[in-house]
Amino acid sequence: MRLISACLSVGRKYELYSMDWDLKEELRDCLVAAAPYGGPIALLRNPWRKEKAASVRPVLEIYSASGLPLWKSGPAVSLGWSAEEELLCVQEDGVVLVYGLHGDFRRHFSMGNEVLQNRVLDARIFHTEFGSGVAILTGAHRFTLSANVGDLKLRRMPEVPGLQSAPSCWTALCQDRVAHILLAVGPDLYLLDHAACSAVTPPGLAPGVSSFLQMAVSFTYRHLALFTDTGYIWMGTASLKEKLCEFNCNIRAPPKQMGKGREGGSPARPHFRVLLGTLTKLRFVLDEDSYLVPELDGVRIFSRSTHEFLHEVPVASEEIFKIASMAPGALLLEAQKEYEKESQKADEYLREIQELGQLTQAVQQCIEAAGHEHRPDMQKSLLRAASFGKCFLDRFPPDSFVRMCQDLRVLNAIRDYYIGIPLTYSQYPQASCKDIYSQLVLRRLYPLAIQICEYLRLPEVQGVSRILAHWACYKVQQKDLGDTPGVSYSDIAARAYGCGRTELAIKLLEYEPRSGEQVPLLLKMKRSKLALSKAIESGDTDLVFTVLLHLKNELNRGDFFMTLRNQPMALSLYRQFCKHQELETRGPGCWSGSFSGHLGLLFAAHPVWSSLWWESRRGYERIEGRVAALQTAADAFYKAKNEFAAKATEDQMRLLRLQRRLEDELGGRFVDLSLHDTVTTLVLGGHSKRAEQLARDFRIPDKRLWWLKLTALADLEDWEELEKFSKSKKSPIGYLPFVEICMKQHNKYEAKKYASRVGPEQKVKALLLVGDVAQAADVAIEHRNEAELTLVLSHCTGATDAATADKIQRTRAQAQKK
Repeated sequence: MRLISACLSVGRKYELYSMDWDLKEELRDCLVAAAPYGGPIALLRNPWRKEKAASVRPVLEIYSASGLPLWKSGPAVSLGWSAEEELLCVQEDGVVLVYGLHGDFRRHFSMGNEVLQNRVLDARIFHTEFGSGVAILTGAHRFTLSANVGDLKLRRMPEVPGLQSAPSCWTALCQDRVAHILLAVGPDLYLLDHAACSAVTPPGLAPGVSSFLQMAVSFTYRHLALFTDTGYIWMGTASLKEKLCEFNCNIRAPPKQMGKGREGGSPARPHFRVLLGTLTKLRFVLDEDSYLVPELDGVRIFSRSTHEFLHEVPVASEEIFKIASMAPGALLLEAQKEYEKESQKADEYLREIQELGQLTQAVQQCIEAAGHEHRPDMQKSLLRAASFGKCFLDRFPPDSFVRMCQDLRVLNAIRDYYIGIPLTYSQYPQASCKDIYSQLVLRRLYPLAIQICEYLRLPEVQGVSRILAHWACYKVQQKDLGDTPGVSYSDIAARAYGCGRTELAIKLLEYEPRSGEQVPLLLKMKRSKLALSKAIESGDTDLVFTVLLHLKNELNRGDFFMTLRNQPMALSLYRQFCKHQELETRGPGCWSGSFSGHLGLLFAAHPVWSSLWWESRRGYERIEGRVAALQTAADAFYKAKNEFAAKATEDQMRLLRLQRRLEDELGGRFVDLSLHDTVTTLVLGGHSKRAEQLARDFRIPDKRLWWLKLTALADLEDWEELEKFSKSKKSPIGYLPFVEICMKQHNKYEAKKYASRVGPEQKVKALLLVGDVAQAADVAIEHRNEAELTLVLSHCTGATDAATADKIQRTRAQAQKK
């Protein structure tokens, strides 16, 4: 038996969902907890079954309000939902496990040593203005509670005099910002606060009560209902100072559950009416195996098969839909229906409303009634009637109509069976838009949450950014991110950073393929060293220079150079930067102080330090001074037993002397060019022999030398010299590069000369480069290479290559037959 106490003058019940869960047990055999505001349902199957093996644990499951499963797992003594829709599972030892909506373990806490020693006999989850609380009744018949599990402060309540067994019923109350315990011991009621235990008596209680069997507190903790062994139900304020009503329900057996619905009511009428299966005035027959969920404006009732909502019919709806109603809203609804039928009765109804001067009231009634309707077709009918009536009003403000359409669109979206949040219009202002999208985020319904935020035009940080951050966090945890076309992970990372989720933003940037988007955001997040590594990995020198300048301004000189110590590419680029941009700041004083004192150690740390050191002297001294500076660096390397760096420094000295000699003999600029640039400059100047001699002196590999000469001669467009060079000996790089370079210079004639000399493995590619598709096809067919055939086929375009394409297709078909 279940009692539903609700503030109803006229009540109605409609089905929310047909439940999709597959329950083999009765609800009466399960421990059930349902969250308010259309929240999820937690269900613990067979928690009291003792005959099961010790290894078999009761199954805890979480469902949406429509019965869709969300999660399954472990045992608990009592269940309840926090205001943040976290499931609180109270175990027998007093440990409270906190789970997310999908069963992800969040944290745990203990209710104290006394609870651990005496075990948990019963527990309640309650809500206050500070958050969600837990109250525990121990096996020693003492109470312990915490008013806010987010900021755990345990309070041991005073002992109840003479309490030797569990109270017949008890509940948690919140009065004057303080949590209390109200309990019944026989005919006596006791109120426990942090300091004392006080006996209380409900005013106006009918005589003859020997025991209180059940009690229920209202949704807002302002009112209280008491069920006595005489069959009377007393209702009043939670402070027990005022009686609201009392009546005999003619039932002596204690109800399994009592739930109180809507708050309110005028002083002229009772604040509560009880809906009972045996009442004659308002009879709602409930399934014995059902569960009640008190809400702000009614009671949700769910069983194994259905989920329904029982509430008082709103005044506007009652006025419009009651039999033979002549309310302005009812007349306007009829007028609109007749107008759709093209009936003259529409004009009669409309004139009647206008003559009474109630057209504005009629429109407002229809708008208000539409909000309280659950079925979209009824909503549309009422809104059409309101829109029809507005046409005959000169100055009706459109805000209420527009806002109602907007609100109903959001409510209908989240009431969908697969979303399963049956929020009512009365609950909607209390839940707020922020709470709605938070519920959607908790359910991982990110696309719908984003659509609602964009539809409601919420501020960026409050809405879409936070949702994207949560979505990205979930994807990162599930390792479900990848190269998704059209997704900018840098944008999502920026929004995550804007929401204070720096570590998440860094993880998201790992999936961003564009370094140009990745590095600036890392700098903004003050992760400069990571930004430097990413810039170097990208190979983009502009990005590296950007990070170097940022580091130089951010760090002191010592930390800056120590950061560059393990980054050879960054050091090299900074050397170039110093060479071209900071000549005025790189005087000998640049290396004074601690750096000059440890010159050898710096040189030993990295060979580029020596270059930076002698570069600092360039521009002030003659070439001999620079050579002397390099010699100092080489000696330091030898002293540090770094022969490789010493040899490299000596090679630099030789190159510097050779470049000065080349300038004296040939003219032009050679000093400060790299070795490769020096060879290229000699080739471009027509000094191929000198270039080859330089390559031998500095042991430049043949392949690299051929590439340098090939590129230089092609840039000069000296095709005759290039052909002589190609015939001087067998090319160590093959002849495909010759074809590619010639085609790059738009010289197909020269390219064809080298295409014929390309080896078999690259023949097809060379022929395609010069545009000879037919011959490329013949070679591919001869090689019987599927990859080459596919490559040639991709170059067949238009009618000119149709025969070649057919030839390839026939060859493929013949090969498949074999």
